[in-house]
Order: sequence, then C-alpha cells, then structure tokens
Amino acid sequence: MDRFASMETFVCVVEAGSFSAAARRLNVGQPAVSKSIAQLEERLGVRLVVRTTRGLTPTEAGQQYYERAKRSIEEANEAELVARGAGKGLSGKLRVCGAVTFARLHIVPRLKPFLDAHPDLKIDIVLDDRQIDLLEHGIDVALRMGDLSDSSMTARRLAQSRRFAVATPAYLKTHGEPKTPAELAQHEAVIYSPGGNHTAWDFRRGETEISVAVNGRIQVTAAEGVRAAVLADMGIAIASEWMFASEIENGRVKTLLKDWQLPIIDLWAVFPTGRMVSAKARAFADFVEAMLKDTAST
Repeated sequence: MDRFASMETFVCVVEAGSFSAAARRLNVGQPAVSKSIAQLEERLGVRLVVRTTRGLTPTEAGQQYYERAKRSIEEANEAELVARGAGKGLSGKLRVCGAVTFARLHIVPRLKPFLDAHPDLKIDIVLDDRQIDLLEHGIDVALRMGDLSDSSMTARRLAQSRRFAVATPAYLKTHGEPKTPAELAQHEAVIYSPGGNHTAWDFRRGETEISVAVNGRIQVTAAEGVRAAVLADMGIAIASEWMFASEIENGRVKTLLKDWQLPIIDLWAVFPTGRMVSAKARAFADFVEAMLKDTAST
C-alpha cells in the first residue's frame, strides 16, 4: 500500500464527508476508497473514522492524523513546486484570514496585482475580527493587529500604524474639540472593546503619561461598528490610521490631540504553528508588506 496515496485518500474522505463523495473527487470507485481507509486503519492499529447520521466523522485519533497528513501533503506539494522551479508562478488555493475592516479597506480592493501575477492561484479570504484557530480553520496566513496573545506562534511583523483620537467635524462643532486628554472624559466616546470592558485611553507626550477613563453609550466589539458610529457623528474614538485613512485625507474625519501620542499598532502575518510556511503564504505576506510600505510613502 502506498502510504502517501492512502494519506491523500484519508484527507479527501474527511474533507468530502463520505466514501462516495471522496471517490467522486478522486475519480475512483467507492470500494477502492473504503479498502484504502480500512488498510490504513489496520496498519495504524486505530479507528480513524466513524459513521454518523451526517456521514463520516473522524475520531480523535483520526482528527490528529488528518491535521498532520494534510500538512505533510501540502509540504510535499510545496517541495515539488520548488523543485520544478514553479515557485514564482503560485498555484492552488491560499486561505487567508483578516480583520473585517482592515481587509475590506486595504486588502481586498488591492488584490488584483497579486492575482494577475499568479493566474493559477485562488484566494479564500476569511473575514473575522476574532483570533480564530488557524489549524482548525485551515488558514495558511492570518493578518492580525496588536499584541500577539500566543508567543509560540510563527509570526512576522509587516507594518505599523499610528493611532489617533478621531471625530467628525460635525460632532466637534456641536460638542467642542478637546484640547487635552483629560477633556475626553467630558465627551461621548465610541469604545472599541473586542475582548470585553476597556474604558481607559493611554496618552504620552515626552516623559508625561496619562490614562483617561472615558465614558460612552456605545461600546462595540468590531471595528466596523467604530467606523459607523464615528461617521454618524456620534462621538470620539481611538483608531488606527488605517481605519480612517481616506476620511482623514478628505477631511471627513479629524485627528485630535496631535501633540500627544497613543501606542502604535503592529500588523502581523501569523502562520499555523508547527507547519512549514508555504511559498504562497510567504509571497502573500511579502505583497502586503510592500503594498503598505508603498501606501505609507505616498
């Protein structure tokens, strides 16, 4: 029995959900698929799949085997591409995850040059503000902002952005413009709190640091909500330059307290732990890094 072929068959069975569906994908008969899985289970001495009313479900051992088998297949395919000199012409599917607002504003609209350079490549973009499990969701590379919660992750910093207090001219006309961080406590704050309550904003000027407890009737867990509330003249928010780049440029949003600094925010390319970073994932990270560098310089 070809170990690699049986590994590919098992991965296909798990992803297809049944022997018959896997057989159709592999263009072989269903008995051949069933026999391959049975021989694999016999060789490993463990049950890999169980039948349920919804089809086939991997056992705990089967799920662990699936994750590692899929990784091995991807790495083998990657090795073949490199050996054939095909690294410059990427192909197959690249699964990317990114925060909704950042990806919508800065990644999706600028993908065409990357896709044009790699006509055989397909990109599956998962938009999610949560820090989802990359292996569980089959993500090749995730774009994440801020501090990384897990120091064991394979990550590469791509860019940094300044952060500002921002509001619309219409809001400031009605409520006045704060001249010091302390005055923010008297304003309506739009609070971005993806992980729970966080109602203090930290500012620095030279050696002086100040933390301001802000008040606001609007607290949101996604950046899209911050944008919507600010653009509706509902208050002051703390946001990265990325979040309101075009509105700051055209004057629809104004940056406040410019002589005070807020902590900068990092953008990271994060790769699944324990898996060799693919050429596709590296190329995408390179593309995003270069794109943001060009944007910052213009």
